[in-house]
Amino acid sequence: MAKTIYEIMHMDRRVARMDEAGSCKIYYRSFMPYNLYLEESDDIDLRINNVTNFNYWCATRVLTLDRQYAKEILNSIGMMQAVTDRERAKIALTYRCASLTDVFWVRYYREKISFADINLYDNHLDNTFIDIALKGRQYTVQNECLARDLATNGCFPKAWRREGGGFRLLKDGGREAVERELLASQICRCFDVDQVLYEEDYFDGEKVSVSDNITSREYSIVSMEAFEIYSQNHDRDTRQYILHLDRHNYYMMNIIDYLTGNTDRHWGNWGVLVRNSNNKPVCLHKLMDFNQAFCAYDSLEGANCQTVFWDHMTQRQAALQAVKRVGLNQVREIRKECFGRLPQYYEMFCRRLELLKSEQ
Repeated sequence: MAKTIYEIMHMDRRVARMDEAGSCKIYYRSFMPYNLYLEESDDIDLRINNVTNFNYWCATRVLTLDRQYAKEILNSIGMMQAVTDRERAKIALTYRCASLTDVFWVRYYREKISFADINLYDNHLDNTFIDIALKGRQYTVQNECLARDLATNGCFPKAWRREGGGFRLLKDGGREAVERELLASQICRCFDVDQVLYEEDYFDGEKVSVSDNITSREYSIVSMEAFEIYSQNHDRDTRQYILHLDRHNYYMMNIIDYLTGNTDRHWGNWGVLVRNSNNKPVCLHKLMDFNQAFCAYDSLEGANCQTVFWDHMTQRQAALQAVKRVGLNQVREIRKECFGRLPQYYEMFCRRLELLKSEQ
């Protein structure tokens, strides 16, 4: 029986091929996905590893079941409620593993199809997807139209909306989560840090936050989780590399997370911006995702810092260290009126800001 053979694509560049038994051929290792490691070998164990790694990579390109409404979305496209990497990989492969985070995709060996045919920057997403993703509504829709947009990670309801020549991300999660993200975004704008700008919008009569997509045909993003996998497979010191690449925005991230009480800066919520022409990092990607801000906000210490590469630190310790390294970099005053809808956070914010100012 003939084996299914897949080609891993970077735009229209064929970077590798692999069959379902794990036999692979790598054409351009420097253009491989950061979190996909394959080895050319006849060794059965290495081939099994290839299959495992390929299924994991595909699975990262589909939503996980801890996201609200995930089951409703999968039901709406008539697919299984996948649990294992292998099952999620099957879902991702039905829409060729296309994503709005990068320009990688998968096709069958020697299949006559191009990036222009499948990429999400040029091809239409069924508008019905917005209702399903944000409200959990049930629809009967065409699998191909809806399934392409299942790659947005996170536990809050969210959906992409095409506007003009690009996409904007709508995020729900309840009024409190939306207000927290909007307030955190206002605070971020008062500091010199690359950031996603979150604005107020409405969907179906309810307030949501909305932001621009930060990827394009020119630039992709790679999560720190994926970059760490790459670093381990290539004997790279992640901490040293990140500090050399973009020390300013790395330290400013720790300052902003402390000031806004953001406890959700896990390694899927920050990472690097990659230039697609050479698949190499340019800098850290813009600071984003603040709908779990102002948590652990009842003391000056804050939560444990999730972004340090070395000794255990609290958010306060990491922020103080960051001020020593790059300064506070406040560019405008944070007015009390910004806290109008969430006044309970103003006093602690002022205390934390004064603490960092004193370190200067």
